[in-house]
Amino acid sequence: MSTKSAIILLSGGLDSATTLAIAKNQGYDCYAMTFQYGQRHACEIQAARRIATAFNVLEHKFITIDLAAFGGSALTDPALAVPADRTDISSEIPITYVPARNTVFLSYALAWAEVLGLWDIFIGVNALDYSGYPDCRPAFIAAFEKMANLATARAVQGQGTYRIRTPIIEMTKAQIIRRGVELGVDYALTHSCYDPDPAGRACGRCDACRLRLKGFEQAGLRDPVKYVNNQ
Repeated sequence: MSTKSAIILLSGGLDSATTLAIAKNQGYDCYAMTFQYGQRHACEIQAARRIATAFNVLEHKFITIDLAAFGGSALTDPALAVPADRTDISSEIPITYVPARNTVFLSYALAWAEVLGLWDIFIGVNALDYSGYPDCRPAFIAAFEKMANLATARAVQGQGTYRIRTPIIEMTKAQIIRRGVELGVDYALTHSCYDPDPAGRACGRCDACRLRLKGFEQAGLRDPVKYVNNQ
């Protein structure tokens, strides 16, 4: 296995698509991992498939798990409404937070990394223009990386060191979009909305849509995806 191979956690959204583009630009051979975890916005799975194809990943693994069995999030429990039109998005942890989601996702990626014999895992977490999720913070990433190197046979045997790469963690949404455009990301392939309509159009009102629209506006660009109100 090349030392320049990596696993990319690919949700199908703007951030993970840009993260994949950055990894490719840095010379990594990329493997993509996407989760069907019971999310209400499952159309993001097809977006992830489109992005992986566009960037010619070596392998795209789809993992099915049932985080909806636990509930506790508007993204996995249809009885909970997705918040709309919030003005102070990062002021509190919203109901769209999925308990332990990134911990679970990174654990799966770590297991695959150990089997593949690679040492780098990329995840598109962001701690600036984001919804206040605790598992998007640098402290969480550092803690998981430390755990990864204590929990795996290859690391304990001194064969290498696992790194959790977070290239966009300190970027604004506008900076992420500009970087993605520079690297050839077609954002029309992506999907970010938490609460799309039956046709897959973005609602324009959830936190993810509002952050995305703000980012495109600040970048001086038009978001190419379709919105319910054609904004």
